[in-house]
Amino acid sequence: MAGQTKATSDLLLETVLSSLDDDKAEDIVQIDLRGKTEIGDHMVICTGRSTRQVAAISEKLAQRIKDEFGHAVRTEGKESGDWVLIDTGDVIVHVFRPEVREFYQLEKMWLPQADAPAS
Repeated sequence: MAGQTKATSDLLLETVLSSLDDDKAEDIVQIDLRGKTEIGDHMVICTGRSTRQVAAISEKLAQRIKDEFGHAVRTEGKESGDWVLIDTGDVIVHVFRPEVREFYQLEKMWLPQADAPAS
């Protein structure tokens, strides 16, 4: 485990946000889930401009988590490239194409209305 860091939810979140930024993900929204649900401590929602970018963002994020923390993540939806769910354990990441993100509007389910980004 040389060179790997112990995964805490805050370190995972920092790594996720850094990876998404590096890969030019757009409209990144971070939601604190602590005290709201047991599925994780944080949720991150972002957009890729195309199916190819959505797939690339998710693949690079999964590899970065594996390299830095030594554990594989669970992913769903990578084949279609419309919406990829990446479960790192404590941080749940949704990478959408713009139209799919608009359709599902996950932010509205998880964010208080005062915190929701303007559409």
